[in-house]
Amino acid sequence: MGQWKFRWPCFLSALSSETIKILSGQRIIACPATIYGCGMVSEQSPISVVRRNFSETIVGGLRTYGRAVGVGMESVGGAAGDIARGRFQWREMVHQFWYLITVTAIPAILMAIPFGVIVSVQVGNLIRQLGADSLLGAAGGLGVIKQGAPMATGLLLGGAGAAAIAADLGARTIREEIDALRTMGISPIHRLVVPRLVAMVLVAPLLNILIIFVGVAASYAVAVAAQGVTPGSYWATFGSFTVVADVWISLLKATIFGFLVVVIACQRGMEAKGGPRGVADGVNAAVVLSVVSIVLVNLVITQLSAMFLPVRLA
Repeated sequence: MGQWKFRWPCFLSALSSETIKILSGQRIIACPATIYGCGMVSEQSPISVVRRNFSETIVGGLRTYGRAVGVGMESVGGAAGDIARGRFQWREMVHQFWYLITVTAIPAILMAIPFGVIVSVQVGNLIRQLGADSLLGAAGGLGVIKQGAPMATGLLLGGAGAAAIAADLGARTIREEIDALRTMGISPIHRLVVPRLVAMVLVAPLLNILIIFVGVAASYAVAVAAQGVTPGSYWATFGSFTVVADVWISLLKATIFGFLVVVIACQRGMEAKGGPRGVADGVNAAVVLSVVSIVLVNLVITQLSAMFLPVRLA
């Protein structure tokens, strides 16, 4: 605990044992007079403070991860059980599905167009220097389908979708609606989380397909109009290097990203506390954790697909 020192005993004698003050630029803890004597305080070293905060952060992160895993498992089991018993909240699911479509469709198109153009221009310049202009279709297809579309889908859902879900559930938690549901014997997971989970899992692959279509179309337009590639060679190389398995992997990535986003957003929203500030903190945490999770999971899936499904040459 450090070395005990006397400082302003008359002032500290009026403090409780839990009071922490910052005096003379140092952190000192007032201790009960009955145990340590009037005015005796403990000065903590910076190393001990950093060690304690670091350990608390690690333990808190592991506990949060465990709760998120529990929410995900309960949601998946609840979705299967509700559908089997005919108790699934179809109206809520359709409402959330349409809402996610409205907040992500237009941004998806706006992201897919410049991404396809960037891939076509940057890769096209490199391929032209190598004298292989006809391979631009293969490069554009692989770039958009395998990486661009699922990442754009995940980031859109992690931004707009996660923020909307976390804000909605956080506001309900602050207004004690979640506690009211539990009091009435209604599971918040079955009533609120499961419909959002199903809606997000359905929206993710559809959004991924939209981004693939728009991105490949933009790449094709730039390649043919600005870089002199013939339409036949573009689609020939596109079909030679891009196989159906690449599309399925892209759809699987988008679905997994959507699942991660909705579980993280629901967990952070249902644990919001502290009023409007707590809701804002929950939304911020949901977005940040969703993006980080998407990047890490994308890295793992990309490595696995490269090992077991390498690029097929023409």
